[in-house]
Amino acid sequence: MKIAVYPGSFDPVTNGHLDIIERGAQLFDKLVVAVAKNPGKEPLFTLEERILMLEKSLSHLSNVEVSYFRGLLVDFARAEQASVILRGLRAMSDFEYEFQMASVNRKIGDIETVFMMTANEYAYLSSSAVKEVASLGGCVKGFVPRHVLEMLIKKYKR
Repeated sequence: MKIAVYPGSFDPVTNGHLDIIERGAQLFDKLVVAVAKNPGKEPLFTLEERILMLEKSLSHLSNVEVSYFRGLLVDFARAEQASVILRGLRAMSDFEYEFQMASVNRKIGDIETVFMMTANEYAYLSSSAVKEVASLGGCVKGFVPRHVLEMLIKKYKR
């Protein structure tokens, strides 16, 4: 069985993330979407909220599971018996960072990273951009699933 892990903060999950997950689910027998619990970051959404967003967004995919991790990604991947880390790329700037992380993960964890180009319609999209636009009262419809849009509106009380 070919198992992959798709890690991220998903704060919040965007349609760009979902594009990568749905396409990745077609390539692997099992895809574990791993929400990073980083004590050094202050996310907008709690870990539980981010997991709930993902579970609701991915309920139609039978071979996708949502989990969380803290610490080294390679340790989490090993515990999940994954042989691949799946990462999405939007632009060359993403590639430089992701290439470095893939090299480190391969060195310390002997795990391959597979890069998937995002769909052109989401190449500009990031969780940070979604939060910034939403925090200023802008419309992020089409950037995130409807239930995530509703959660953003509640967070920013608009």
